[in-house]
Amino acid sequence: MAVYTHLGAEELAELIAAYDVGTLLSAKGIAEGVSNSNWLIETDGAGGDAPSRFILTMYERRIDLADLPYFLGLLDHLAGKGCPVPRTIHDRDGALFRTVSVGNGPEPAPKAVALIEFLPGVSPTRPSPQQARAVGETLARMHLASTDYAQSRTNTMDFAANRDTLERCPVEGLSAIDPDLPAMIGPARAAAALDLGNLPRAQIHADLFPDNVLMLGDTVTGLIDFYFACTGPMALDLATTHAAWCFDEAGGYRADLGNALVEGYGSVRELEPAERHLMPQIAKGAALRFVASRAEDWLDMPDDALVTRKNPMDFVARWRFYDESGAQVFA
Repeated sequence: MAVYTHLGAEELAELIAAYDVGTLLSAKGIAEGVSNSNWLIETDGAGGDAPSRFILTMYERRIDLADLPYFLGLLDHLAGKGCPVPRTIHDRDGALFRTVSVGNGPEPAPKAVALIEFLPGVSPTRPSPQQARAVGETLARMHLASTDYAQSRTNTMDFAANRDTLERCPVEGLSAIDPDLPAMIGPARAAAALDLGNLPRAQIHADLFPDNVLMLGDTVTGLIDFYFACTGPMALDLATTHAAWCFDEAGGYRADLGNALVEGYGSVRELEPAERHLMPQIAKGAALRFVASRAEDWLDMPDDALVTRKNPMDFVARWRFYDESGAQVFA
């Protein structure tokens, strides 16, 4: 369960009282997610209105607190432009996030928390082409809406970072995961040499897996979990989403999903020739990002951890697909 830090009822009630959202009625830990603690919060609504729901997030790992103004401000910016993105709930002093002290020791650990708007919808487990097209359209609208966002953030998981991550992993450790895994260091080095500097840029989600999209039927009701968002090539975001959405549980490519996603994106924002030319290479680099992060997580995870390891070889297979067929996929 993704609640690494436990807050008591009194602590939660005191925290929610710092916001103009009403009195806390319930708080339930959310199992999804691997980096932060999350709770589904229900209050009686400010001013005694109908019950209201929010997501409370405590930032635990893989988050630089200096990046929180960028992440949370981006949510507000996109929501203000009509994108299906949850607003950040500001506290009574107007702050985007608060810091709370956790623990009973002489030096309690300070941790940042934010309250986020709850959006309706469920994440698709077996996406349809209609859903993939809607996601492509929404992603393109998000890109266009973000181009005038005043803040920026460097992509800390770009192709060079992926290369460095794999190179840090001991070869014997990679081989223990799968004998073919060490061979991916070479492609990661090649991807790191790819120049994307002249491609159109915006604020990108960078992690738009199906579980980060909420839908009601074929309508996107929410893009969530922006904690890998950064300033980067829009084509990279499309490629990452393609790698995340367009393969079945057995690893086979779903051309119906891939075509619908790309067509949906293009119906809102047409790819430039330079982007389309590089898309096969970008998609290979996007797949390597998850090869690297999953390999690192696998090797860092204690043997007794109650977390299911994600196999990096799933994305090695996607890299191989793009290597062999990417030119046809993005033609």
